[in-house]
Amino acid sequence: VHLAEYGGGSVQSGGSLRLACVMSGYDYSTHCMAWIRQAPGQEREGVAAINSDGTSKLSDSVRGRFIISRDYAKNILYLQMNSLKPEDTAMYYCAADRKWRLNTLLEVTYPNWGQGTQVTVSS
Repeated sequence: VHLAEYGGGSVQSGGSLRLACVMSGYDYSTHCMAWIRQAPGQEREGVAAINSDGTSKLSDSVRGRFIISRDYAKNILYLQMNSLKPEDTAMYYCAADRKWRLNTLLEVTYPNWGQGTQVTVSS
């Protein structure tokens, strides 16, 4: 079970980034996947999640700006982040759960996590 995030970096406010989570060592096609972020001194926040059937949910803080998607053939999870704001600055983690999630998509109780990738947005 291995999750590796890519694509973080530093951008100015209003810019865009696309994060990718490469999943290996297991067939994640049946897993629920999520992007969870944590800013310094703050609690973890689930920002986007997607079930194995493609149903997804975004947090209020990113809805309309972020898009979550997954490539089942390549076993990659994406997070397209547009109109970035300084408050989006955080470490972004990819997380996986083999259980189906209905009402708990954005809860940060996923059992498997990557190492994270830093996103910094300057004003």
